[in-house]
Amino acid sequence: MVSEDKEREEEPEFGELLRELDRDKIHIIIRGETRRFSKPTTLIQGIPSGELPRVTHELKKKLATGGSFKDGQIILQGDKREDARDELVKLGYSADQIEVL
Repeated sequence: MVSEDKEREEEPEFGELLRELDRDKIHIIIRGETRRFSKPTTLIQGIPSGELPRVTHELKKKLATGGSFKDGQIILQGDKREDARDELVKLGYSADQIEVL
């Protein structure tokens, strides 16, 4: 029974390690686009689907803007490309993995 508890304690560390390895393979693209009524928006693609809700929430909060995630991408209101890149770096993504168009 002690060994089962020890295995459970090691699982989160292993999960963190796997997430860190997956994060090395990520390529994030941030681009501006004009949407409805000629309003500028920022589209972010390449964030893993399991992290989309958390990252979207953090970006909306830090950038003080509205937005959502849909079809594997984050849509933010306004042209926030450079600010979004800076915040993603603060969230732990490598600047080398982020491409701003």
